[in-house]
Amino acid sequence: MTVAIPTLAADDRLQQCLDSLARQTRRDFEVVIIDNSGKNSAARFASPPACAVRSEASSGAPAGPPVRVIANPRNLGFGAAINQGWAASRAPYLASLNDDAVACPGWLEALVAALDRRPDAGMCASQVRLYGEALLDSAGMLVAGDGSSKQRGHGRPPADFPVGEEILFPSGSAALYRRAMLDDIGGFDATFFLYCEDTDLGLRARWAGWKCLYAPNAVVEHHYSHSAGRASPLKAYYVERNRLFVVAKNFPAGMALAAPWFALARYFWHAWYLLRGEGPAARFRAEGHAGPRMLWYPVKAHAALLFHARDLWRERGRIRRGARITPAVFRHLVRSHSISARKVARL
Repeated sequence: MTVAIPTLAADDRLQQCLDSLARQTRRDFEVVIIDNSGKNSAARFASPPACAVRSEASSGAPAGPPVRVIANPRNLGFGAAINQGWAASRAPYLASLNDDAVACPGWLEALVAALDRRPDAGMCASQVRLYGEALLDSAGMLVAGDGSSKQRGHGRPPADFPVGEEILFPSGSAALYRRAMLDDIGGFDATFFLYCEDTDLGLRARWAGWKCLYAPNAVVEHHYSHSAGRASPLKAYYVERNRLFVVAKNFPAGMALAAPWFALARYFWHAWYLLRGEGPAARFRAEGHAGPRMLWYPVKAHAALLFHARDLWRERGRIRRGARITPAVFRHLVRSHSISARKVARL
């Protein structure tokens, strides 16, 4: 088994993440750190010489898993980094983990046990909690009618989601993927760069007939939006652009035609909550970003959609040719795990 950890900061949060992996109840895994800093900042986290590992083990401290570092010359984005971890591994399972996540000791064991029981499932979601709080970051993901995705259960107590069950797809911040599924559908789409790449991967997997499970005992604590910020300009643009990419690639024609109306509803609720000082739009303004700039990101995102239209259309065709479910089944799946425009604008 391989745990792939993309990193940009390669800071103390990454060390905390690695320390949590050293305490896992399962020991049969390796860690691949994909360093997107462009400075080889993560080199210091690679496994020490064998003699040092033996010395650590003899002292009674837990010997961590072997750690490899892939250093990129520039930031290639989250999806491309996970793909590098996948390419560097031959393991039957690949776990993705954010560098600002702290895994509880039974995390990997619970994820693998869930997928071992269900050969038809290619993905498994963790119970991701907000770091230091008794609240959830995610228990899987939900999708809105305009392609926006949000964390299932965000801000709610973990006790509200106690049961292992089938869900739509996992958050890539802490997930387990079956290699056979990744080989089948082709891994993450690197053009997404940042945000929503797990949405695209999850929906493509559902088109290909793979299921997703939620493992409530696979607990991770997450420092939410550590790298790009909770309401940064970078996040605002890529979230808006990439939800358009999700629609173009994955939504059946009827859902794609209805998506702009859902987007208009979401824009309305963003404006509503902005006036009330709530939601991501209000946080964006509170962090010093001018209000009119918020209007620029949707324009820029739609321009990017037109620029990438040919490639997106080609990918859409490839997904349909490999589909093992009908558009009607896909619509039912998404509607069964949907979130309203109002809730998207509120979270």
